Amino acid sequence: MKAKGISKREAKKYRSHLQEIRNKLVGEIEHLEKNNLKKSTREASGDLSGYRLHMADVASDAYDQEFALGLVSSEQNLLREVDRALNKIETEGNYGLCENCGKRIALKRLKAIPYAHLCINCKEKEELQERR
Repeated sequence: MKAKGISKREAKKYRSHLQEIRNKLVGEIEHLEKNNLKKSTREASGDLSGYRLHMADVASDAYDQEFALGLVSSEQNLLREVDRALNKIETEGNYGLCENCGKRIALKRLKAIPYAHLCINCKEKEELQERR
């Protein structure tokens, strides 16, 4: 566990925090999949009778499933970022270094966003370019 960007003690602390975030994300994804995405429209509505569902109920259930799918997608993207940060700590040893300019990411930023891979200056430049 060598880290060039941060000390070994800091790396251990961030690894632990990232693991907590990862476990929480995995739990949330599993919950969303179990409760929203793996149910049929009838199961989601709680109606297991042979009666037809009203079109508004079907539309509402479809919206709920689509919304849950969007949440799962966002959570999976965040999970990839967390895994990427953990990989930097575990194998690459460059956690805490900006992927763009190579400078150290401020500890204040890493405390707020432990999976950050860009320093604040490079992140601002990236967001400015995305807005254009």
